[in-house]
Amino acid sequence: MYTITGVTGHVGGAAARALLERGAPVRVVVRSAEKGAPWADRGAEVAVADLDDPVALAELLRGSDGAFVLLPTLPTGGDAEHRRMAGSISEAVAAAGVPHVVALSSLGAELAEGTGPIRWLHHLETGLGAGGAVVTVLRCCHFQEKVETVLGAVLGAGIYPVFGESADVPTPMVATHDIGEVVARSLLAPPASSEVIDVLGPTSTEREVADLLAEALGRPLQLVTIPREAWVPSMLDAGLPDALAREFAALYEAEARGLLQPQGDRTVHGTTPLRDTLHRVLAAQVTAA
Repeated sequence: MYTITGVTGHVGGAAARALLERGAPVRVVVRSAEKGAPWADRGAEVAVADLDDPVALAELLRGSDGAFVLLPTLPTGGDAEHRRMAGSISEAVAAAGVPHVVALSSLGAELAEGTGPIRWLHHLETGLGAGGAVVTVLRCCHFQEKVETVLGAVLGAGIYPVFGESADVPTPMVATHDIGEVVARSLLAPPASSEVIDVLGPTSTEREVADLLAEALGRPLQLVTIPREAWVPSMLDAGLPDALAREFAALYEAEARGLLQPQGDRTVHGTTPLRDTLHRVLAAQVTAA
């Protein structure tokens, strides 16, 4: 049995689907039975628990051959809340005696400070590593689906915002579908010892992302680079809580300083073209509307 958290998100959902398609037994952890209903229809076992409840989570993890865990970003949560949830996940994995766990992380998570919200992933990695399980850490580059966070500006105002001084920096971007495939393969064929895998994807610039979006929409987009002093105010204007806006500003600063680099034991490359992901994201937006 493989226990998967975060199935209502991109990576967890892709991992669960990949395992089910291979005929593997899957238990999905959700916060309500309603959220688990689509997975029950797919043949998964559904378990209800909160990630910040280590006792309940450990009970659901017990007996798993392997598990996939991630640390969600809490919209109104600060440093203490995220660290507490990371500790809860690590505690539950250790208490359940899960032999192998795959953890979603990010480039830069080897650093304890100076990376904004990525430092919480450092805390998760450290906690899992101390628990006795074989840990496969997936340190990922940018998600291709990150464009979802700016679709309001794209569709509403025809603007593609870039939080940086340049829109022409080549950056690897990986589709979450490809990450899910890496999760499934790792769970089905666990390593003999813990490892860190850098998960990268095709390289694009933000200008290329904007051009592909404009092409898919059939209308021009105005690319706007947002200077450092406007990062936090721009995010506050978009509705982000102050604490979270400042965390993301610290993340953008870390990237600008070149701190988010591959440092793992080996590298896996996703192959999904960015154009395919953008078309899928836009199609989903139209369906939701």
